Amino acid sequence: MKKLTNIPFVEIESIPLLIKDFLTQKIPGFEAKFFNLENIEKQVHIKRQSFSEDKRKVLCEVLQNQYADFEQSENQQSNLEKLELSETFTVTTGHQLNLFTGPVFFIYKILQTIKLAEFLNEKFQTTYFVPLFWLASEDHDFEEINHFKTENHYYETKAKSGGAVGRITVEDDFFISQFEEEFKDSVFGTELILLLKRAYKKGNTLSQATRIIVHELFADYGLLIIDGDGAKLKTEMKTLFKNELVHQDLFETTKNTVDFLSEKYGKVQVNPREINLFYLSETRDRIAFEQDQFVLADKDRSFSKEEILNELENHPERFSPNALMRPVYQETILPNIAYIGGNAEIMYWLELRDYFGKLGLPFPILIPRNSMLMIAEKTVSKAENLDVKINDFFKNFAAVTNHILLNDNEILPLLNQQETQLKDQFVRLKAKAGSTEKTFANLVEAEQTRQLKSFDRMRKRLLRAEKIKQSEKLERLENLFLKIHPGNTWQERTYNFSVFYSDFGNEWLHNCYDALEVENSELIIFTI
Repeated sequence: MKKLTNIPFVEIESIPLLIKDFLTQKIPGFEAKFFNLENIEKQVHIKRQSFSEDKRKVLCEVLQNQYADFEQSENQQSNLEKLELSETFTVTTGHQLNLFTGPVFFIYKILQTIKLAEFLNEKFQTTYFVPLFWLASEDHDFEEINHFKTENHYYETKAKSGGAVGRITVEDDFFISQFEEEFKDSVFGTELILLLKRAYKKGNTLSQATRIIVHELFADYGLLIIDGDGAKLKTEMKTLFKNELVHQDLFETTKNTVDFLSEKYGKVQVNPREINLFYLSETRDRIAFEQDQFVLADKDRSFSKEEILNELENHPERFSPNALMRPVYQETILPNIAYIGGNAEIMYWLELRDYFGKLGLPFPILIPRNSMLMIAEKTVSKAENLDVKINDFFKNFAAVTNHILLNDNEILPLLNQQETQLKDQFVRLKAKAGSTEKTFANLVEAEQTRQLKSFDRMRKRLLRAEKIKQSEKLERLENLFLKIHPGNTWQERTYNFSVFYSDFGNEWLHNCYDALEVENSELIIFTI
């Protein structure tokens, strides 16, 4: 396994324009939230002023309790101790509780978070940074997280959905025996099978299962894991949750930014609601305000203002932030400096800047996570034989394919030459026609359009003929594309980490970690 090349995000067509503009600092007002050492230093100063010792004490107590049943590595113990100190801050990522981590980018974003902390600790001598992973245990869309995919199989577990997924207990573990059948003969297959069995032992919750996996893979790196689903941490959110219920400030203060982002980049990633909270019981239900009552959407239950505020005061753990309120929760309870997220995450974080400002809560540095791709050496060789560069697979591949098919065609240059000559003739003709009667000039213009369209038709027919003539070559190109984009999407969004770990074990993690350059936003490509 070795690094082949890297492609900056700004050079990849499918990366959203909003992300490219953020990376090139073209979005007004967000220049200070772009990652560089100067901005990190400023962010440390801002966070130091706002994060109290009481909050730090609560955080450390919660983390110690959550790690009570886990054997901590030396690096984790050190990080837990350092987190008690006022000059220690976190860099954070988070993710849903996908079955066995789901798509492999789950792993990449954690590795980048760990490497970022290491990088900052080398650059700053008097400040310390701890990598932290946020368990998205309160999400309720079980169908989004109950599966993963390898090259050969699709794995799924079943459970009653509707409540916080982190509280779901494992009952259906049939996927484990299926997984064992696929990986029992792989070099590191037994290691993966045993990890899967420990994590998804019947009776474990999905939060416990995910914590076990992340802990076993990353404990030696010093990564800490936090689950926000609990009363102690949510007690710190009482004031903000009350404000959200009574005044709906998030909805009001994000309007200008949402309008700006919508107008320039299309619809926003997540639309703010008037109330951005859920109520947690055996289900997780959205809270709405209708006819002077707080109601649970799709459920026959309501609260008066006094009742829901009493409920919040006495049971804050029953209130759950939605996707837009979760960043506010995270940044309130953590001494956090930077957040690493996927493109979609960064896009909805950007909506929240003004709301953070209204709360007096420091808005963190945002870092789009890096991507990775593992390509078999024989796939690279096949691409080279067809004169395709790896970068071409991240352009408009239909256009790339068309160019390859027509590259040696003798007719196309002739067509292009004749078209150029025709354009030159019409330029001269229109120059003279302009001095005559207007309708004649219009006729010349229309005739030019008609004749030039015929060249477009001839090129399309020529391409169609070449696709038939070179059908075998076209099929090989399309198969190569699907090798690199399984299911017509990026590999990291399709395959589970087991596809690669089963052959290389921890060496694969170390190689991915070593290849990361945290100052860049890029796609890193390896041969395996």
